[in-house]
Amino acid sequence: MSLVSFGVGRRLTGRSDRHPRAMRLLSLVTNEHSKFYRQQVSGLRDRGHTVDTVAVPVTHFRHGVGAGGRPHSAYVRHYLRSIAAAADGYDVVHANYGLTAPPAVLQPFHPSVVSLWGSDLMGDRAWLTGLSRLCSRFADAVVVMSDEMAAHLGRDCHVIPHGIDLERFRPMPRSAAREELGWADDAHQVLFPYGPSRPVKDFPRAKRVVELARESLERPVELQTMTDVPHDRVPWYMNAADALLLTSKREGSPNTVKEAMACNLPVVATDVGDVGRRLEGVAHSTVASDDDGLAEALLAALRADGRSDGRSAISDLGLETQLDRIEAVYRSVSDRRGAS
Repeated sequence: MSLVSFGVGRRLTGRSDRHPRAMRLLSLVTNEHSKFYRQQVSGLRDRGHTVDTVAVPVTHFRHGVGAGGRPHSAYVRHYLRSIAAAADGYDVVHANYGLTAPPAVLQPFHPSVVSLWGSDLMGDRAWLTGLSRLCSRFADAVVVMSDEMAAHLGRDCHVIPHGIDLERFRPMPRSAAREELGWADDAHQVLFPYGPSRPVKDFPRAKRVVELARESLERPVELQTMTDVPHDRVPWYMNAADALLLTSKREGSPNTVKEAMACNLPVVATDVGDVGRRLEGVAHSTVASDDDGLAEALLAALRADGRSDGRSAISDLGLETQLDRIEAVYRSVSDRRGAS
């Protein structure tokens, strides 16, 4: 069966001569357009590895469990096709997100790696959390994004946060960034780094927090959002803002916080995932648990009217470091399976 027939990204054939130990990787994913996923795949391909991406429309997973708890037929077809694809001579099968883990661990041909992204392990859907935990027991290796996720999983795993492109996300002059975006230069600019329609990101809370802070400031405060912003445009938003405000109900290791830190943008956030640990000791940045605490922290950041020193705190989270560690996991499971 051709991989193209059920949603494959770019397919490369053969082994590259660019890397002495180039590997063939089958990557299973629910959202192949996710910016950090595409960044990882592109980086692996640049290193000479073959990466075949098998994606399934996320709508299939929304209906993955039907009436009476029976699996949806589209869900089952995707799993069977993914297992069939794995027979095609790969070194490793890598499942990205818990929903794609079953075919990776069920296929008998190659070692499996399961990466959990956050909501698949620590979200509010018990069946998905249970599925992720169960599949993790049978994977040759498990990758999570934070120490908090590792503790929640309760088994040996690799903590490898998504890497940040430190060349793209870097400090730039704030006035130039505001001119690029057309933002007012005489107002405090607060960036909510998502679209307003995602319930788990809690935009209504961000509006409340900004309104509380606005009451104590003389200059106007504008709350900016990002909806369908191309990834290469995001650094302009990070550098144009005075502070990033994250009010999420749940997160694993949010890339947006690390991207803001790479631009030395102060961050005010709810204490979710690894955010508290990331921001510890970073100037003008903090976490809080209630609206008043968030507003007070945002007010302090805006009054300081300066940048953070976050970039130095994430110097070890560059994309190349992440790729080194992912490669090490691949080679470990491949070598271990070969030895056995």
